[in-house]
Amino acid sequence: MNKRIAVLLSGRGSNFQSILAASQSGTLGGQVGIVISNRPGAGGLDIAREAAIQTALIDHQSYESREAFDADLASVLESQSPDLVVLAGFMRILTPGFVSRFAGRLMNIHPSLLPLYPGLHTHQRALDAGDSHAGATVHYVTGELDGGPPILQAKVAVQPDDDEESLAARVLQVEHQIYPTAINWHLSGRLQFEQGRLHLDDKLVPPTGQQWEPS
Repeated sequence: MNKRIAVLLSGRGSNFQSILAASQSGTLGGQVGIVISNRPGAGGLDIAREAAIQTALIDHQSYESREAFDADLASVLESQSPDLVVLAGFMRILTPGFVSRFAGRLMNIHPSLLPLYPGLHTHQRALDAGDSHAGATVHYVTGELDGGPPILQAKVAVQPDDDEESLAARVLQVEHQIYPTAINWHLSGRLQFEQGRLHLDDKLVPPTGQQWEPS
């Protein structure tokens, strides 16, 4: 049975595009069944439509509360019975009730070397701190903002002439490589997350995730 993925996004959909490419090439281990956005003008919706993937717009501005928005979002997702819900630039903080409904099958990518710099402006914060490396981390989503267990992490060296934009561009390149890899690990059953411990192929994953090695 082919595994089904639901993608949540708010913007241009560059990470979704890398996930879609992996699915089309047969390296993802599943197919994207639906793409949902909370913003009407999200470019990721156009990418999905061009690929004949079902889309849904759930505009958060139409809701009086975060809980009401999350309830409708969860209802649409559960109608699809996804094996994994992937956050790909989804700029909404999800309520604990939503997260608990999809616990163990809700994944995100964050543009920092977690646990460093949860939240926004990660690249500038790395530059301001004088860090030698920045990067990205794929993690399961829990009730703590960007605090779920890391799965896979990639480091990017900070160059002397880097600004926020140039560093972000290089980090995005590795995001596009590690996100499909981590998704494949989940869909193929290689990841086990039990009692707060994450294992890959029955081996304990380090606290900052597996370190990505470019092939």
